[in-house]
Amino acid sequence: MNSSVAAYPPRRMVSVPGSGEAHRSSVRRRVGLAWVLLFLNTLTFYAGTWTGQPLLLPIPHRIGQLITQGALPAALLVVLSVNRRLLIRPNVFLGLLSLLVIGALISGLGHPGGHLVGTMYRTIRFAGFAVTLWLLTPWWGRRDMLLLKYQLMAMSTALGAVLLGLVLAPGRALAGGRLAGTIWPTPPTQVADFAAATLGVVVVCWLGGLMRGRITLLVVALAGLSLLLTHSRTELIAMLAGIFVAGLSLFTAKARVRKFFGAASVAASGAVVLFSGLLTSWLARGQEGRQLTGLTGRTAVWSALIRAPRDIFHAVFGFGLSNDSFNGLPIDSTWLATYYDFGFFGVALCAAMVLCVLISACPSRGARNALSPCSW
Repeated sequence: MNSSVAAYPPRRMVSVPGSGEAHRSSVRRRVGLAWVLLFLNTLTFYAGTWTGQPLLLPIPHRIGQLITQGALPAALLVVLSVNRRLLIRPNVFLGLLSLLVIGALISGLGHPGGHLVGTMYRTIRFAGFAVTLWLLTPWWGRRDMLLLKYQLMAMSTALGAVLLGLVLAPGRALAGGRLAGTIWPTPPTQVADFAAATLGVVVVCWLGGLMRGRITLLVVALAGLSLLLTHSRTELIAMLAGIFVAGLSLFTAKARVRKFFGAASVAASGAVVLFSGLLTSWLARGQEGRQLTGLTGRTAVWSALIRAPRDIFHAVFGFGLSNDSFNGLPIDSTWLATYYDFGFFGVALCAAMVLCVLISACPSRGARNALSPCSW
C-alpha cells in the first residue's frame, strides 16, 4: 500500500497478507501513539499534591512539566509521519473548535498587562492541539473504533496508576478524604473524570454488544470503586446522564438496552429506599449546610467572576487563555471558565459543540453513533 492510501485510509479496510498488512499495522500503532500523547498532554503536572503527601515516585516538577507539555509537539510529529500529505476530512465539531482557536487568538491579543506571553503560549498550544486533531480525522469514524480503543487504554492506565498507589500507600492516596494519585499527582476531580468516562463508555459498549460481559463487569467494578472514593458528585451525575442519553439513542434498536433500563430502574428505586442514609452521607461528603449550598466556596468565586468589570470587547471575547483561575482561585466551572477566557463568543461555540454531539448521537443506529460519533 502506498503512503497516500495509508495516510487517508477508508473507513473499512480489507486485510491483505504481506508487507501491506504490516505497514497498516505500523500506521495504526503510530496513530494510537499520537492519540495517547494527546491524552498525556492533558495530565497537568501540579507542583503540589492534593493530599499534601509526597509522591511515591519523586518526579521533579520541571520533569513532569516537560513530559506533559512535550507530549503535544511529539504527538504532532508522530501524526505527521503517517499523514505526510496533510489530508483531512470535513468535520463540524472540529470546525467549531477551530473557531474557538481563532477566538482565543483575538482575546489573547487584547489581553491587558504583562500576561500576554503566557496567554499567547497557551493559545499556540491550543492551536497545535486542534491541528493534531485535524490531521487525525482520516482515522475518525473507523468501524473498528481505533481511537476509542486507545482512549480507553489511556484512561485505564491512568486509573490503574491511581489504584496501584491506593494499594501501595492507602494512607497517602486517601489522606485528603478523597482518592487522589500518589504515583502521578492526579487530583480527585481528574480521577473522577477518568473513572466516570471509562465506566460510561464501557457500559455503552456492552449495551451495544461491542464488549463482553466479564470484561465490562471488571471495568465497572474498578472504575466504580475509583469514582465512589473520589466523592465527586458532578462526575457521577454526568456519567449517569451520559449513559441515559446514549441508552435512549439505542432504546429502540437493542433489546438489551430495554432490559437494562428496566433492571436499573428497579435497582435504583431499591437503593434509594434501603440506602438513603448512606447515599445522603456520601453526597454530603461531611459538609455542612452552608458548604453544600455554597458548593464548597465555588459560588463565591463564580459571583466575583461574573461581577468583575469588563468592557464590551472582553465580554464578547474574554481575557484569553488562563490557568482556569480567577484572582488566584480555581473557577471549577467549565462554562464560567470559558466565559472568562473566551467571553460569550466561546460560550456559544462550546454550546454548539455539545449540541453537535447530541444531534449526531440521536437517533442512533448502533453503539458507534451513541459513543460520540464526532470523535470516533
